[in-house]
Amino acid sequence: MFLRDFVDLTRPFMLEQFTPMNSSQLIALDARDGDSAVSFSPPAQRAGLELSVVVPTFNERENVIPLVERLRKALAGISWEVIFVDDDSTDRTVDVVRDLSINDPRIRAIRRVHRRGLAGACLEGILSTSAPIVAVMDADLQHDETRLATMLSMMRGGRTDLVVATRYSGDGSSGQGFNRIRQAGSHMAIGMAKRLLKVETSDPMSGFFMVRRTLIDELAPKLSQQGFKILLDIIASSPMPLSIGEISYVFRPRIHGESKLDASVVLEYLGLLVAKWSRDLISPRMVLFGLVGLSGVVVHLSMLRLLLTAGLPFAAGQAVAMLFAVVSNYTLNNALTYRDRRRRGLHFLTGMMMFAALCSLGVLAGTGVSSLFYSQEPQWWLAGLAGAVIGAGWNYITSSMITWRR
Repeated sequence: MFLRDFVDLTRPFMLEQFTPMNSSQLIALDARDGDSAVSFSPPAQRAGLELSVVVPTFNERENVIPLVERLRKALAGISWEVIFVDDDSTDRTVDVVRDLSINDPRIRAIRRVHRRGLAGACLEGILSTSAPIVAVMDADLQHDETRLATMLSMMRGGRTDLVVATRYSGDGSSGQGFNRIRQAGSHMAIGMAKRLLKVETSDPMSGFFMVRRTLIDELAPKLSQQGFKILLDIIASSPMPLSIGEISYVFRPRIHGESKLDASVVLEYLGLLVAKWSRDLISPRMVLFGLVGLSGVVVHLSMLRLLLTAGLPFAAGQAVAMLFAVVSNYTLNNALTYRDRRRRGLHFLTGMMMFAALCSLGVLAGTGVSSLFYSQEPQWWLAGLAGAVIGAGWNYITSSMITWRR
């Protein structure tokens, strides 16, 4: 009774002294956290927000300020925000974004730690916004931001799900931004996408497009977080045909920083094509794992041949060749297949030992299954194939769950 009377007597005082903070005060408290991954914007700025521009970044510090200035001019009169999704750049790109956000709450940053990949960064940025329409563009200033307003007007009618800024239709061009080799590679990649996946747009490889956020909400579970070609993934993953608009633009040359295109990007693209062609029965990571495994066979046979030619006994040569193949497979998988979970330093060595041990178990499992097949149906190629499939499946599953677990 005494406690209840005390609470009743003090309630008016407590309500007076501890009135709830308004939303702007709550935002201010959140923003004081120096380790926060997101730069918060006041709700007043978000009211009526129509467009969010998602910009994935990795070591693009020198391009942030010029890009923001260009967006301010290009999007005048539009309620917009820009979200820089940074993969923990070594040049501290995110610090530049946070400094800008102090005076302009339309600018936000998401810092991703221990995560890599343009597709995953784009997806995370799109899902973080409340804007009904989202544009994706690169930070390297090669995309023409002056086309954003026209792209938005195409989306406003409600009849278009997606607008692609294309380099290969109308007045579009990639000649300024690509050398001849990259142009040829781009055309080849587009041709493969059109043949295998039956996509209709002239530039499915474009990294510059606008989409309804509700569409990404629906497709998010199907989209890969690996790779660089999220637009192709969106189009190929939709169960229903999309209404796609196009607008041409001239692809500019890069001024600051370095291109992120390398051999791993090409392999990831091939993995994405196979995954979408198989209707996601085969994942892009599984394709990369298989390609690395094939390279290991080449390494194994080449090393075995070299050692036998040098006069080493077969048993010793086989053991050394197997060791080289394991080291090669592990190194390539660490650099390519599991680049978003890459092991470094001491963890690289411990991972190699785990990988070797698990692969040894895979060999035993494959041998056992192939022997069982051969005893039932004595056809060497069928038994060998069954053992290879079991061994490869075991190696892939255990590598994902143990060696490169998250």
